[in-house]
Amino acid sequence: MSKTVMVTGGAGYVGSGLLRVLLGAGCRVVCVDKLMFGGESILDIWGHPNFVLHKTDINDHPALDAVLQSEPFDAVIHLAAIVGDPACKRESELARKTNWESSKYLLDRCKELKVPRFAFASTCSNYGKMADPEAYVDESSELAPVSLYAELKVKFEKYMLEEMEKSDDFCPVALRFSTVYGVSPRMRFDLTVNEFTKDLAMGRELVVFGEQFWRPYCHVKDFSNAFMTVLDAPREKVAYNVFNVGDTSENYTKQMLVDEIKKQIPGARIKYVRKDEDPRDYRVNSDKIKRELGFEITMTVPDGIREVRDIVSLGVIRDPDEQRYYNIPHVRPEA
Repeated sequence: MSKTVMVTGGAGYVGSGLLRVLLGAGCRVVCVDKLMFGGESILDIWGHPNFVLHKTDINDHPALDAVLQSEPFDAVIHLAAIVGDPACKRESELARKTNWESSKYLLDRCKELKVPRFAFASTCSNYGKMADPEAYVDESSELAPVSLYAELKVKFEKYMLEEMEKSDDFCPVALRFSTVYGVSPRMRFDLTVNEFTKDLAMGRELVVFGEQFWRPYCHVKDFSNAFMTVLDAPREKVAYNVFNVGDTSENYTKQMLVDEIKKQIPGARIKYVRKDEDPRDYRVNSDKIKRELGFEITMTVPDGIREVRDIVSLGVIRDPDEQRYYNIPHVRPEA
């Protein structure tokens, strides 16, 4: 695959792994990132002949435009965002600017400059709370965002897939990702599977709120595999289309996650706090991407638990409580 691909947010949790997959596939990779969390995640590919970094904030439209016009791109993968409900709530104006205004600017410019493909990282949070707790939501289900993060994802999806004028030479696609977990070059410990496993691997008592609520989960490596799948797919299968990313079998309640962790960390100490209201509660059907594009996950939640347990218990990451592993201010737990 000798393509030139721009990845916005390429030094982040999802992007840093994706850069390596693209380089491994023979692509020229242009990373656009303002390095909000530093650039250690790209150090080992720094000298790669097919890799270039532009330290650019996507909210700086002239600078972004200069990168877009610096070479002919075959695809843009748009990851750059204020990520997650807490971070968007905390930085709401920046979230609106980044996740909506600048994302729209990037999309419009890609279409104007005739970039053939555009892949957008959306989220299953768009589904909010299931109307029927026994059912699964799929791509045709009603969207019911309950956070600013999801509202902005829905707004951008709607513009990209329905409101903007469609063109035969532009191929945008939205990927609604399950809740992510797993080891990445830019590690995060503020994600449910990673956080639960980290705390228990460090011998702490884990406090679980609302253990009965459902979420779908997908390993960070399979996010990269999904992007590669849509880049390689025939245009008519993905243009102006949306896919849930994950596997229908990988929906878990928090209780089920804890049960899986306890299999690998015997003696784990858990405390449950009853919580009857959670604005997000959903089980997701991800059969469409498997059926239409042949996508299959390569990792499951138990695999992710094992690798996070190992990097923590073996001291691969010396201090998992360091702020750089969290997207919002992190208070170090008392020993």
